[in-house]
Amino acid sequence: MSTAFEQLDLAGTTLPNRVVMAPMTRSRARGTLPTAATAEYYAQRASAGLIVTEGIQPSAVGQGYPDTPGLHSDEQVAAWRVVTDAVHEAGGRIFAQLMHAGRIGHPSVLPGGLRPVGASAVRPAGKLFTGTGLEEFPTPVELTGAEVEATIADFAAAARNAVAAGFDGVELHGANGYLLHQFLAGNSNLRTDEWGGPVENRIRFVVEVARATADAIGAHRVGLRISPANRYNDIAEDDHEQLYPALVDAINPLGLAYLHIAEQDQRPLTLELRKRFAGALILNPHTPDRVTGADDLGLLEDGTADALAFGALFLANPDLPARLASGGPFTSPDPTTFFGGTEKGYTDYPALATTG
Repeated sequence: MSTAFEQLDLAGTTLPNRVVMAPMTRSRARGTLPTAATAEYYAQRASAGLIVTEGIQPSAVGQGYPDTPGLHSDEQVAAWRVVTDAVHEAGGRIFAQLMHAGRIGHPSVLPGGLRPVGASAVRPAGKLFTGTGLEEFPTPVELTGAEVEATIADFAAAARNAVAAGFDGVELHGANGYLLHQFLAGNSNLRTDEWGGPVENRIRFVVEVARATADAIGAHRVGLRISPANRYNDIAEDDHEQLYPALVDAINPLGLAYLHIAEQDQRPLTLELRKRFAGALILNPHTPDRVTGADDLGLLEDGTADALAFGALFLANPDLPARLASGGPFTSPDPTTFFGGTEKGYTDYPALATTG
């Protein structure tokens, strides 16, 4: 039996506790650069066993939203070094989440006349906030075979940049309807080449991205996030019960540091993937009517997961491990300040010692 406050060996990275800060887009970059406020925000939360950053685009075309940071230029690497230094000085560990948005984007967000790309030329339903208002998603440009290979190389290059910037590792974002997930899902991947069709082909892109990234920086520094049966961003996975076990079996030989599941209403599948995956399991449990909180710590004690990822509660409680250990109190997050804006709702949530 494990508790939230025991150490965890994450493939050689020792976590002082099992309370993970989940990746959360905040749209507060200066262009595509993290800022001094970014460094303060993450350093405030350095008591997490592990911080996983907001999604960071591995290439210019991978950007999906305004004011999100990248890791594909020297300037971005230098800016992230300020952030990682601040976290490490505060005693923390931090992984960069590499997120290629794929078809979830808009030309007005992208530089140089670029257009969103995808596994196939299938336009997602819905609209995107572009900074000047809501816009319909355009039909993405289908990646050619050569462009698929180049995108894999982009992930590997971004992973090397992450290490150069001082990150302890990277998490590959294969969830929530972004590019890796778009290759997995049958409604967004209509390809008939080696990257589409049957399950073994649709998982290939994720496996090869994981392989290239592991080769670039070491598998012990790489995690993968998935969200089986998640319909967000117009994804449909009718074969998720076959697809995700096959994916886990395919990545197992790579020796990745962890698998991170953003759970839907699929606990039996979570348990099956837990049984199959050879490394550590980080779980962001399915809690549809509330934020993940203290009531979920039993998932560590009963062995469902090795660590728990907390999103909105960590956003609003920078010293969340201490609050969980003491039973609260917990500050409620303000959804109106989640995306964009100033320090309000970003770096001004107080620590326990300064509340009351």
